[in-house]
Amino acid sequence: MWRYLAGAVAALLLAAMGTLWFTSRAQNERPALLAAAPAPGAPAAQEPLPDTVPEADPKTREQRRFGRYDKDEDGRITRAELLTPRRKAFAKLDTNGDGVLSFDEWVVRTTKRFDGADANRDGSLTPAEFATTAPKRRATPRCACPPPRAGDGEEN
Repeated sequence: MWRYLAGAVAALLLAAMGTLWFTSRAQNERPALLAAAPAPGAPAAQEPLPDTVPEADPKTREQRRFGRYDKDEDGRITRAELLTPRRKAFAKLDTNGDGVLSFDEWVVRTTKRFDGADANRDGSLTPAEFATTAPKRRATPRCACPPPRAGDGEEN
């Protein structure tokens, strides 16, 4: 029993010593970081920050998605509004325009897609060839930051 108690006390002491050692090292490194900062009288290489913070778009992702479907902006999505994008995709597949997608029409589109991806024409897709069949996604911009001006970021 005493061995367990002695082990627990030793572990607590080691943890306390490690914490003290880590915090003392962090305090010793702070003056070096402050000394590396530019002098107050030195000319600033960057423009001062704006006084106001830009406002974020108040719409949530779901509200923006709703807005894309609500074409007449009446606050409701009708069946026609919901099906419009799907009708366009269906019309591309319905080659004879009869309003019915037959298996043959689907096979033609799928076969063309397979033949376009099969670069070596061996009748099968390698992982690299299959990767070319993935739907193309539009790149979403990460931020709406202004482009850098001439001279920004250059060191003399």
